Amino acid sequence: MRKLTFATPAATLATALAAALTFTSAAHADGNADGKWQFKLLATSVMPSGSVSSVPNDTAGLVSGGLVTQTKASNNVTPTIAIEYFVRPSISLETIAGVSAHHVSASAGALAGTVLVDHALVVPATLTLKYHLLGLPGGIKPYVGVGPTLFLWVADRPSAAVQGLGVTRTKLSSNVGGVLQAGIDLPVGHGYGLSLDAKKYFVKTTAHFDTASADVEDVKLNLNPWVVSAGVSYRF
Repeated sequence: MRKLTFATPAATLATALAAALTFTSAAHADGNADGKWQFKLLATSVMPSGSVSSVPNDTAGLVSGGLVTQTKASNNVTPTIAIEYFVRPSISLETIAGVSAHHVSASAGALAGTVLVDHALVVPATLTLKYHLLGLPGGIKPYVGVGPTLFLWVADRPSAAVQGLGVTRTKLSSNVGGVLQAGIDLPVGHGYGLSLDAKKYFVKTTAHFDTASADVEDVKLNLNPWVVSAGVSYRF
């Protein structure tokens, strides 16, 4: 069974985490660490693309037969939690926690509009290093961030339509990617605040379609979602 993988994903995450820990240690060493935590409770809109990147295995003939020539992934709104540590007043590390549910549908071909992969649950494990612009009126703090992500697919299943074609199992591969981030924090007093955040992810997955005896279709998908959040924060 063929899967899309990125070059040394474990090494990529290890390098990013090591850099973050080194940065934190240096900040403590020189006495400039702000030492403050911030927690955010957010409503998050996840808007993936889900378009076809390539088709490494078309044994079932879904593509060559014109049944599915393009796909898309559904949007979803889900609650998320962000945990942030400020190593300096203008520098922080942030990770998010949440689960988002999606399905993948055919958007072109004879099966256009048909769900192919149903109830796909993803955990977008993400770490960003953020820079905050300080000293603006009203305490507004715009920020930008960058970091690695690991999209962990924890569940998915074939739709009724593809089960009717003999597919008994689907599997979305978990892959490493990158993320760019920008947003605004607005303190409202006593440690509380409002937050707006936008992230652009760059990550792919491979959708595998299996019958009882073989892997009959592998489709590489560009997920590359926009993830837009709004909510409240508490910093102490």
